[in-house]
Amino acid sequence: MSTILKVNSINVYYGNIHAIKDISFEVNEGEIVTLIGANGAGKSSALNTITGLLRSKTGSIEFNGENISHTPAYRIVSKGLALVPEGRRIFQQMTVKENLDMGAYTGKDGFEKKLEEVYTQFPRLKEREKQVAGTLSGGEQQMLAMGRALMSSPKLLMLDEPSMGLAPILVEQIFDIISALHKKGTTILLVEQNAQAALAVADRGYVLETGKIVTTGTGDELLNSPAIKKAYLGG
Repeated sequence: MSTILKVNSINVYYGNIHAIKDISFEVNEGEIVTLIGANGAGKSSALNTITGLLRSKTGSIEFNGENISHTPAYRIVSKGLALVPEGRRIFQQMTVKENLDMGAYTGKDGFEKKLEEVYTQFPRLKEREKQVAGTLSGGEQQMLAMGRALMSSPKLLMLDEPSMGLAPILVEQIFDIISALHKKGTTILLVEQNAQAALAVADRGYVLETGKIVTTGTGDELLNSPAIKKAYLGG
């Protein structure tokens, strides 16, 4: 199993605040890897550093064997890395179809095939393709954000808090979709406060506390860890 993403000793600051403290982790091809932790632990900062939206003072980030630590964000997308951001960040005034068009801007080759694959994965988007995105429900907007990212045919799909603000039944649906994408071979890096749901689908997980990785293990190991249960699972 080849390593697709390797994060090595990164340190990220917001002014004088040390948000990410010398963390290292990796994602292998075909895996779901999750970063879990409380709000403010540094999970989203880690994703934003990988995508080039933030910069690390030290270390390196390798994607497909290439050092992308100083690569502009728009070029990172074209290399095959896609982020579904926290809060979805869809284009509210555009239609569902127009949002999906934007997801494919890095290359129009096979556009219709990609669109059909997204509509197969998310039938609701096909039903709503002419609807203005801002009028969709929260769950539909999350599906659209995921579909938009998949339109770039990413080698690595990164999801930042996909269950945030959704009703429990929709959370279950989103995680079913994540599992289905994984079964189809999509490599996923998942940041999620819902530790129970994240660890249930993950091959491996890393636990962050105040910007540091404090524990790592398989999804099952972390789910069954007394310390993790007490801290994150209400056990």
